[in-house]
Amino acid sequence: MMVLYSGTTCPFSQRCRFVLFEKGMDFEIRDIDLYNKPEDISVMNPYGQVPILVERDLVLYESNIINEYIDERFPHPQLMPADPVMRARTRLFLYNFEKELFVHVSTLEDRNGKPDEKRLERARQNIRDRLAQLAPMLLKNKFMLGEEFSMLDVAVAPLLWRLDHYGIELPKNAAPLQKYAERIFSRPAYIEALTPSEKVMRR
Repeated sequence: MMVLYSGTTCPFSQRCRFVLFEKGMDFEIRDIDLYNKPEDISVMNPYGQVPILVERDLVLYESNIINEYIDERFPHPQLMPADPVMRARTRLFLYNFEKELFVHVSTLEDRNGKPDEKRLERARQNIRDRLAQLAPMLLKNKFMLGEEFSMLDVAVAPLLWRLDHYGIELPKNAAPLQKYAERIFSRPAYIEALTPSEKVMRR
């Protein structure tokens, strides 16, 4: 059976929990206290971070790598496009999300040392601007890739859920993005994958 070591407030762990529940398969989630991580976390992941997926002798870390493995291992419902060109574009999008959005999420999640307010405000502004650029794409599309729910929606969902928590207010022209977020948040797998600590992040 797959075991996911997951942080109860970690947006990257939330992505993996979401995919596991979408697939509706047997798995175990082990909650990890991000402030007091067990020593074996650093043994399994040299970077000392969660999520970590363990299946027999396979140990994986990095949420996008974990999620692609789960998707290939349990292909229904398929979350990465079947077409190689679309799949490559999706991977590029996922890479862009990490570089342009989640690098700033990591700044907002950083628990080491005294918070630098200017740096935090810059991170919030960068996220706000980038999300506003995505909004027009969702005027016609139900999901990021059109009608089909995909790994791109999984990747961005934890950030959209945490906007209030991070103190980010989207501009009025980002309304299509907020409607899109509600579509994701109403998915049964999304609701099931939320931890009690995540449920209280959103008003």
